[in-house]
Amino acid sequence: MKRIHLTALAAGAALLTGLTGCEDALDKTNLGAIDEKLIFNDSTLAKLNVDYLYNQNLPTWFGQTGVGLGNTNPSTLSDETGGDNRFMEGTVTLNDVTDFGTALSATNNYGKIRNINTFLVAVRQGSIAEKSKNRLLAQAYFFRAYRYFDLVRLYGGVPLVLKPLYAVGEAARDEAFMPRNSTSESFRQIASDLDSASMFLPGKWASASDWGRITKGGAAAMKARVLLYAASPQFNPSDDVAKWQAAYNASVDAKNKLTAAGFGLHASYDQMWLQNPEANNPEAVLVSGFNNSTGDQTRKNNAYDNATRPSYTGTAGGSNQPSWDLVQAYPMLDGKKPGETGRYTYNQQLFYKNRDPRFAKTIAFNGATWPLNGNNSYKIWTYYVGNTSTENRASTTGFYLRKAINPSVAASEVQFSGTDWMEIRYAEVLLNLAEAAAGVNNLSEALTQLKAIRQRAGIEPGDGNYGLNPGMNRAQMFEAILYERQIELAFEGKRFWDLRRWKKMESTLNGKRRKRLHITLKSNAPANFATTRDGLNLDQVYTDYFTLEVRDLDTRYNINWRPEYYFFPLPQSAIDNNPRLQQNNTWGGAFDPLQ
Repeated sequence: MKRIHLTALAAGAALLTGLTGCEDALDKTNLGAIDEKLIFNDSTLAKLNVDYLYNQNLPTWFGQTGVGLGNTNPSTLSDETGGDNRFMEGTVTLNDVTDFGTALSATNNYGKIRNINTFLVAVRQGSIAEKSKNRLLAQAYFFRAYRYFDLVRLYGGVPLVLKPLYAVGEAARDEAFMPRNSTSESFRQIASDLDSASMFLPGKWASASDWGRITKGGAAAMKARVLLYAASPQFNPSDDVAKWQAAYNASVDAKNKLTAAGFGLHASYDQMWLQNPEANNPEAVLVSGFNNSTGDQTRKNNAYDNATRPSYTGTAGGSNQPSWDLVQAYPMLDGKKPGETGRYTYNQQLFYKNRDPRFAKTIAFNGATWPLNGNNSYKIWTYYVGNTSTENRASTTGFYLRKAINPSVAASEVQFSGTDWMEIRYAEVLLNLAEAAAGVNNLSEALTQLKAIRQRAGIEPGDGNYGLNPGMNRAQMFEAILYERQIELAFEGKRFWDLRRWKKMESTLNGKRRKRLHITLKSNAPANFATTRDGLNLDQVYTDYFTLEVRDLDTRYNINWRPEYYFFPLPQSAIDNNPRLQQNNTWGGAFDPLQ
């Protein structure tokens, strides 16, 4: 995107970035900053400060938050792609998940919460107009909720610091040694902050320059996501229907608020990522904005496009490669899973044939037409001749990720790609509603949301159910929803968290190795195959000239997710720093994250 969007502005950030020398407290006031009244009596300067909060707290691609586990691409923690890491290997230790933070830093979760709390106090004391003040407060409440949710889904309940704590004297230090709030208290506070945010935010911001600011529906959608986690088996092993009802009520509210403001499913599953912000993308509920500036002071490029497209197209890195596991998961064009009885028969040799249209819009496979660098007829080839790849650096999995790659950006410019990241899409809002509806046993409403998603995807309607079984019971509906999330939200940072909150990591992954596809050109292929392949019939090429072999993508170990990872341990260094913190009971402590 060409506009500069919500960059960190030093002039506005001055209030929020000063730090004291004490490292014992979780949250401390900046005692050395400039007078707050100079900023929060002026609406323009106050706006610069809230822009700093956006820059600090909005996630990057795949929903990464930039610290600890939040700095890990969650696709490598699921069956979407490969990647050696301690979580899949089963070797996590007490000090490995460091999102809690143990040092005085503006970039860890509690450092960001300190900045938000300081901002809230300063805005309340300022003299700007009440309507402007409430909107500033609302945006800060949203980000405080976002930060605490990031912590709670990792650890369970955490200390709820809701005001700046002063780090002067023994009494102040003792006050800062706060115990953990229960998980249920933490969820209630998060929901309360999101209610406060939604109350004072507009359904849509009037100016295009405010693209990406939190809206009323965006805050409601985040609340629906939060309460869906609270209702999921990770946090709700007893299947308490009251938690599902709360998630359902929040999901209905989010959908209603968003629909009233003009949000909805984008007409195109792939083009929604590339629509200019000014065009008012209806799918984009919560957005992290990027730009394509090349200037040192204005640059905020997304890095995703450059890292993801094939390395031989320019400066790209060829990362984020889909696994064979994900490739096989996509349904057929009639909505039936591969191997299920339906209109189309799955053929592994022609794996790309008659698949859900989202397949070809997400997976770039050997021989696929994939417009890149302005060439609308470009085809990607990633196969081997003997032991030599046709690429200068072969795809590890045999596939590339196509989602949100802008075909019109030239190789020389791709490092400055400005495609925005949608952390919450309207499709997720519908999927959250479907799951919560299933939770309260409203299966017809759940089915309605799934059908809407599949209709937009382009799956054939068949009997009007788009390949879905209209007679599903509650357990079957939950499975259908998780499956739809796997496909619709592929490589959007959701699959790992879905498997974790449903406690399905072991049953889905353990004892297995993720797979890749190795394609070799047969010896009977024409001598001029490399120069004529683009013009040949792809089905014939695969049938006559390619050998397909499924191989292990994980080469060092079978996946070994451990049950204690459903609540990670607080870093031991944090407990050493604060004697009132208790470790989770699954890691030798006394704190019960299910309370």
